[in-house]
Amino acid sequence: MKRTARLRTPGDIGLAIQQSRLAQGMTQTDLARALDVSQSAISEIESGKSTIHLQRVLELARLTGLDLTASWEDDDAPGR
Repeated sequence: MKRTARLRTPGDIGLAIQQSRLAQGMTQTDLARALDVSQSAISEIESGKSTIHLQRVLELARLTGLDLTASWEDDDAPGR
């Protein structure tokens, strides 16, 4: 099943990342290792704690009318 989320807040982005990570069967530790960051950094992103850069990107999108969305395949969907 394909999932789509509209991204308007850091929390939206974090949840989309978490859902996509889980659909891929990855742990936070797996993702952290792939990115060469700490597991706690992944946890902070997924919980919606944001950086000033993310806030600016979201504000830029809002001011320019850009609609940010995320899409991913849910590997746990029935029939797979």
